[in-house]
Amino acid sequence: MRGDGDGWVVSTGGAAYWGRYGAAGLLVRAPRPDGSAVVLLQHRAPWSHQGGTWGLPGGARDSHETVEQAAVREAHEEAGLPADQLTVRTTVVTAEVVGWTYTTVIADADEQLDTVPNRESSELRWVAEDEVADLPLHPGFAASWERLREVTATLPLQVNPPS
Repeated sequence: MRGDGDGWVVSTGGAAYWGRYGAAGLLVRAPRPDGSAVVLLQHRAPWSHQGGTWGLPGGARDSHETVEQAAVREAHEEAGLPADQLTVRTTVVTAEVVGWTYTTVIADADEQLDTVPNRESSELRWVAEDEVADLPLHPGFAASWERLREVTATLPLQVNPPS
């Protein structure tokens, strides 16, 4: 059922995590003219959890969704990214507590896609991988960024040549 994942999970330590069935975010890479990669980041709206920080489009996973489906859906809702222009490459569980996980789904796009922010975003921006850590990152994303870089370093950017 659409939206049945919305809600908080409280850990045994009392910390709250968004997503009754876990959560997922999409790390989208695209090529720059020189062939190096940029990633799409979301500047979170001030009113949102950890507002004012930069992170990935993402959110709660619904009961019927895979992590890939949830991440792609959230990226469409929050950034206007069309699913048919994304190639999912792999997934990485980047946060885990008893009964809850956050999974980062890594995907590639053939080009820096146009974005359409929703109310959860102050801004969406394509950022060079080497410049991501220079931004004020969402704490969860900051904690996982180096690990995600290690994973993406093993995945050459997959793009389809223009027809």
